[in-house]
Amino acid sequence: MKIEIWSDFVCPFCYIGKRSLELALEQVDFSEQVKVEFKSYELDPNREAMPNQNIHEYLATTKGISFEYAKRLNENVAKHAHSVGLIFNLDTIQHTNTFDAHRIVQYAGICNVGKEMTEKLMHAYFTDSELISNRETLIRLAKEVGLDEGEVENILFTNRFAKRVNEDEELAKELGVTSVPFFVFNEKYAISGVQSVESFQKVLESIWEEESQKPISTTSINHEGTKTSYCTGKECEAEEE
Repeated sequence: MKIEIWSDFVCPFCYIGKRSLELALEQVDFSEQVKVEFKSYELDPNREAMPNQNIHEYLATTKGISFEYAKRLNENVAKHAHSVGLIFNLDTIQHTNTFDAHRIVQYAGICNVGKEMTEKLMHAYFTDSELISNRETLIRLAKEVGLDEGEVENILFTNRFAKRVNEDEELAKELGVTSVPFFVFNEKYAISGVQSVESFQKVLESIWEEESQKPISTTSINHEGTKTSYCTGKECEAEEE
């Protein structure tokens, strides 16, 4: 089975959804025959590399809500993350541009460590509050997953792998992706937004057993009222309740 995931490293629900899928894969007996591939998607491509707001201020500005309400929403997100074993240190997050990080993951993918690099970046951003647009940070994290330091430096100081990032984002548009995380199974079935571990397990087992020839379809999508690039998809509305 092949699973393609469009996500961004600064998207809280992308990290939560990734971890929920991983936990679901631990519950099925065919996990070793599942290939997971991460696709590039920038929630805020025009975001500056150097943070000028904390994450609460950013959410308040983009959603047009009060700082206090934004902080409460973020606290709900952190609780959701904790339920799947993740730690979000939202007060110290450095929200930033992710284009270079996506380029490094594209390189990591062809070196068969795309999943490991994605995990490093998400953990660095949400848990360690690192600036993942910083070149030195990217080089260090890349070295930790076994990538060649010289190659990573060359990528960061050139435009290499930019085309791959753009191609992923263009494909997302063709598929109608308007929020992430977005999961595509065997290039036929799609799910948008965070699902529970149990829901992911059912999807995995159903697709594995049936392998229907139905065209790509989407489930659990609810984009109504979503106007911010920080919080997108079904789970945003749930967290606000």
